Amino acid sequence: MSDTNDPLAVALFSEVFMADQLARNLVSRALPKGMELNHFSVLNHLAHVAGERSPAQLADTFHVTRGAMTNTLTKLEWAGHIHIRPDWDDARRKFVSLSPAGRAARDAALAAVLPLIGDIVKALGPDKVRAVLPVLREFRQRLGKD
Repeated sequence: MSDTNDPLAVALFSEVFMADQLARNLVSRALPKGMELNHFSVLNHLAHVAGERSPAQLADTFHVTRGAMTNTLTKLEWAGHIHIRPDWDDARRKFVSLSPAGRAARDAALAAVLPLIGDIVKALGPDKVRAVLPVLREFRQRLGKD
């Protein structure tokens, strides 16, 4: 069991929380009008996965409730950014896929965000970023374990 006053653990979480807040603020301000960070996150995820995902799979991926994911998906469907279809074998289930308009919206958002993130990577140096990515990935994976 860890010491409850571990200054290294406190410093790590303080930096991660502050970096998260600043990154979210930076990206949110750069997104196209009307697009929220959670919308971009779902569109970006769907752009990287092959095939469809169920709302439950998406909720698990983003560690949000199914209700929260349903709300996000409803807004994305209304905007024409995703297609939601019933499961032909089980009418209780649905499948979500990225629409062409959704891919275009994701690409436009990425085009607005990438220069900002690219500037930070350039300032830090690509070697430092490559070195820290495995640590951040493992950190995320350990946090994601239930």
